[in-house]
Amino acid sequence: MKIYEFKDFPNPRRVRIFLAEKNIRNVFFVQVDVPSGEHRSEAFKAKNPIAGVPVLELDNGSYISETVAISRYFEEIHPEPYLMGKTPQEKAEIEMWSRRVEYGLMDTVGAYFHHATLGLGELETYQNVDWGKKNHERAIATIWLLDQVLRDRKFIAGDVFSIADITALCAMDFAIFVNIPIPEECLNMKRWYMETSSRPSAKA
Repeated sequence: MKIYEFKDFPNPRRVRIFLAEKNIRNVFFVQVDVPSGEHRSEAFKAKNPIAGVPVLELDNGSYISETVAISRYFEEIHPEPYLMGKTPQEKAEIEMWSRRVEYGLMDTVGAYFHHATLGLGELETYQNVDWGKKNHERAIATIWLLDQVLRDRKFIAGDVFSIADITALCAMDFAIFVNIPIPEECLNMKRWYMETSSRPSAKA
């Protein structure tokens, strides 16, 4: 199997951490030169028509894109440790928090990066600074929400590390990269961030 990625981006990192947590090593990583626009080439769009990374190529020649879809594939073929839930309730709660983190933090930080900063430079085809600033506010609000949730639990979706934590860690590192730090008052979020960042998989 192969995964086409650009290692500096947060979404490919989410998959790498997911695989590291499961100790899956039989995957070959192929770097896509996104800054030069390789992801928009016809050759790459044959793998993923929306020109995004990461993309998983299966041994049968099929392609799967989207971070959660790729993670779901590996969860099914290599269930343990369960990162997307074991019981119906765990699966639902992890999915709930994964979506909240993805929409409230990962997507908002991404919108801020692409619209209110230089972003990817010449690769940016449209920018709306006001929209970027609005998403900055939404990202901060999500950090505060997570801080409240983490008052009485160890991880984002409960007492077990999950894909929700992986998404939150990658989103938070992305946020810090674009100068959206964890507010000093968010002590629960800071505790979670330090503990999650110290996991060996975080270096994947």
